Amino acid sequence: MLTLPGYNPLLLFFAILCLIPVGAFAVSGVLAPSSKSAEKRTTYESGIEPMGEAWVQFNIRYYMFALVFVVFDVETIFLYPWAVAFHELGVWAFVEICIFLFVLVVGLVYAWRKGALEWF
Repeated sequence: MLTLPGYNPLLLFFAILCLIPVGAFAVSGVLAPSSKSAEKRTTYESGIEPMGEAWVQFNIRYYMFALVFVVFDVETIFLYPWAVAFHELGVWAFVEICIFLFVLVVGLVYAWRKGALEWF
């Protein structure tokens, strides 16, 4: 096997990483009970008999609200490493984060004006 020197631990880690899900599925397939009754195949909704069909169309606003939340949540996660290393980064990092926050606020105002933040 031809590898670069020093990459053997990485290759071992990658091999273990690939084997863990395969092993989990194999163990699950062997140990899990395999009851295929009609009761097992029904939809479970908090102990209540399901009402109606499973294919219900939701309003697009719910998806837009969730998407905007995820985008802004992920964007604010980028602020944490910057805050931790603020003293070592200098003035340019402060200018860059101001630009980043400006773009974030512009996106928030845009989403707000388009009505993406209104739940109903």
